[in-house]
This record gives sequence, C-alpha cells and structure tokens, in this order.
Amino acid sequence: MWNYTKDVMDHFLNPRNVGEIPDADAVAEVGNITCGDALKIFLKLDKDGRICDAKFKTFGCASAIASSSALTELVKGMTLDEAAKVTNKDIVKLLGTLPEEKMHCSVMGMEALQAAIADYKKRHGEEYEMVQDDPEDHEGRVVCKCFGVTDTKIRRVAKENNLHTAEQITKYTKAGGACGTCLDQIQEILDGLWKEHKAEQKPAKEEKVDDFDKLSVVQKVIKVQSIIDREIRPALEHDGGDIELVNIEGNKVFVRLKGHCASCMAAKVTLKNHVEAKLREFVSDSIEVVEEK
Repeated sequence: MWNYTKDVMDHFLNPRNVGEIPDADAVAEVGNITCGDALKIFLKLDKDGRICDAKFKTFGCASAIASSSALTELVKGMTLDEAAKVTNKDIVKLLGTLPEEKMHCSVMGMEALQAAIADYKKRHGEEYEMVQDDPEDHEGRVVCKCFGVTDTKIRRVAKENNLHTAEQITKYTKAGGACGTCLDQIQEILDGLWKEHKAEQKPAKEEKVDDFDKLSVVQKVIKVQSIIDREIRPALEHDGGDIELVNIEGNKVFVRLKGHCASCMAAKVTLKNHVEAKLREFVSDSIEVVEEK
C-alpha cells in the first residue's frame, strides 16, 4: 500500500477537470495503455491567451489520476509561455509529495502539457522550442524496449530531477521496470552523464589550499560551507538526509548528519567516503571530518 498524502487522495477520489473539451485549442496524448499509463489533455484559451479550461482523460493508477488532476488545476489562468515552464516538480509540490516509485506519473503530466503547447503552436504556425524538449526523446536510441524509453529521455529526466541510479530512473520513467535487461545500460548512461556534467562545471582546482590551517576561521567556514552546499548536500538530500556544519578547529571539520543520514547504519561510511572525500578533493588534503551528535 502506497503512503499517499491527503492531497493525492483528494485528487484521486475527487479528480478535477475529467473529460474532454470538444472545441479545444490544443490536444495531446502521451504514454501507452499497453505500458500501463496514458494521458490525454485538452486546453482552451480565452481571448487574452490564458488557459481558461483544461481537462484530461487518463488510464493509470491513483498517482496518474491525481497528477493529471493537479496539473489541470495548476495551469488554469496561465499563458502558454508560463505553462511551458511547469515541471513535474511543480505537480508533485501541489500534491505534497508522491512515492518515488510513482514519480513517472508526474513526468507524464509534464510531458502531456508540453506536447499540448506544441500542438497549439503547430496549429498556429508558430515555432516552439519545448522547455522540456520531449519530442527529441523519441529521436534518441531506444534503451528500454519494454516501455520505449530512449537514452535522450533518460538523460533529460536525470538532469531535471538529479537522478544518479538506474533504480531512480525506473521510478521516474518506468525504464528497466519490466524485464530489467536494460538496467546496466541505464546506469552506464547516468555515469557518463554526470561525468560530463562534472567536467562542464569545471571544479575549481584553485579553490584547494596548500595550508588549510593557516586560513582564518571565517575563510575556512566559507570554503567548507560552499563545498558542502555544492558537492555534498545534494546527494544526501536525495536520500532523505542532510548535513550541518557545526564547527572547525584546525584541520578538523565538525559536522552533524540530519534526516535519514542521522540514523543510517552507514553513517560512518558516508562521512569518510563522501563528506571527507569531497572536502579533501576540493578544499584540502589535510581535512579530517568529525561527526557531532
């Protein structure tokens, strides 16, 4: 049994805007019933170019229905340019949260909206570069044959949601969720993606200092905190954890793990192999991380 929020249950049991708009200005359908989820969305614009009505028809689970309902409520009153900036995170935020295994439903909603906007632009002879660029998802190499997910889509969804494992991709796109034979390929794509991303970020080697101990306390705090925020905290937050810089004495950096990380059996490993390793990589080889309870 999934642990759904009250808002998810409300949108599931009392879905808003179910149905069709006969004279819709934009229509789009994404997903595939044979794969388990499909969504068709209809948009109607008023004379000012704002979405005055939005309806949907979906085939799927409670999360798919709730995500579709929330999406149609979310975009009402928006211009198409404003709606184009809506992401799956916005849908999830409106619902409170979704089980990670059901995140693909919010992604499907976002893709349907993008496709509907593209349909409107096409009908009116306007060029439109989709913010989420869903059509290009189908131009890549199909990695998951069971659900027709391409390498392009895997990279896009991974970057948008900071996903680093094949298991996470399965939860957001369903790729690898059937026969599982593509999971290794998915992980290879992710490893390559984040390796490229790291190279593009050009981690500043000049940030590293030869003698950390000679810096003032304020300088130490600024350097360490910046690396925690940029290189350490995102990975911990993705697993439901967090980290707090408590103090710095000499080369010893005192931190406190929070959230799931605080009670994790592998906390010592996290401190050594992730927190301390990152600080040594980007700040100083002399740093020693100490956990504060």
